[in-house]
Amino acid sequence: MSKNTRYKSHEADENGLVNWSAQENEIWAALLQKQCSLLKGRACDEYLHGLELLNLSPERIPQLAEINSVLIKATGWKVKQVPSLINFDEFFHLLANKQFPVATFIRSNEEFEYLQEPDIFHEIFGHCPLLTNPAFAHFTHTYGKLGYAASKEDRAFLARLYWFTVEFGLVSTQDGTRIYGGGVLSSPGETIHSLESDDCVHMPMQPLDALRTPYRIDIMQPIYYVLDSFDSLFDVAEMDIMDLVTQAKHLGLYAPRFLPKEKQAS
Repeated sequence: MSKNTRYKSHEADENGLVNWSAQENEIWAALLQKQCSLLKGRACDEYLHGLELLNLSPERIPQLAEINSVLIKATGWKVKQVPSLINFDEFFHLLANKQFPVATFIRSNEEFEYLQEPDIFHEIFGHCPLLTNPAFAHFTHTYGKLGYAASKEDRAFLARLYWFTVEFGLVSTQDGTRIYGGGVLSSPGETIHSLESDDCVHMPMQPLDALRTPYRIDIMQPIYYVLDSFDSLFDVAEMDIMDLVTQAKHLGLYAPRFLPKEKQAS
């Protein structure tokens, strides 16, 4: 997890409301319009159903209480306001208690296409629709409980599984490959790249492989893992994931499909 950011979360007022500026609401509106125009034929049906349930405003950033009113009813989850960056202990503790962290800032226009840090558009638009889905909610809750109890070394392996599922996961459907990862769904650039670029590969989701696959947060992904069905997230959640972590540590990491950051071509 990055320790540096130029963004700062807004504090809520005495009524629990965040006072967003007109410019921030305009960025939300532009992001929402752009992503909604890209999602047809690209996002999975489970995500689209959740997006419909949330009924996000096309003109303003939602208040967290509005999101909670939907999530609590659907799966018992809710979102919780956090600073721009939180440590792994707090992150896993929140997930273990069915609370999804949301930093109350939004990206600048300069980072419109892709942002390394999780802003409110990433968290609300990218992740919250699927938190209305029982399979996704169960997987995320299980992951949180495992991560909270894990060692620092084991958390590094668990982070890879999270990255290739919750953040950048794809799923096979009868209509073709679709997106369910929030890191893709909240990024205009990554949405197109993940399904249509020749610079990436799709691999069948094998949790042990995902645990062993390096990634970088500051590039379009070179590899995506594809679930054979959305409900198979239930099956992954019921695996002995920590035993798989032990196996992954013994086998070691795969060679990365990208250059080290300092050698990345400019």
